Amino acid sequence: MFLFRRSQERLSVDEARTRTTGEHPGAVLLDVREKPEWRAGHAPGAVHAPLTGLVAGAALPPAAQGRPLVVICRSGHRSQQAAKLLAERGAAAVDVKGGMNAWAAAGFPVVDERGNSGSIA
Repeated sequence: MFLFRRSQERLSVDEARTRTTGEHPGAVLLDVREKPEWRAGHAPGAVHAPLTGLVAGAALPPAAQGRPLVVICRSGHRSQQAAKLLAERGAAAVDVKGGMNAWAAAGFPVVDERGNSGSIA
């Protein structure tokens, strides 16, 4: 069974949450927003790798290396760019339609850098 196709597949927030949460998640939720956005609020368990760093050639954080990636940003624009870039580097990466705005609107949890209730900036 393939978790991802190599095409520019886009996931809903429901699909993203299913693939990245639970006792044995099949994929890593990779948040590509900038540090101030991440600090204000992100999905619990997400891994942070700003798009600006990825574009500059930064490696993925260890927790995301060699794993299928579900890429998220605020609205879905940067995550599309990041998923394409990562796929070109050989990663299995798809992005989330609507990003963290859609995630929060769906009522999914958002935490700040301290683990408290966060917000989407």
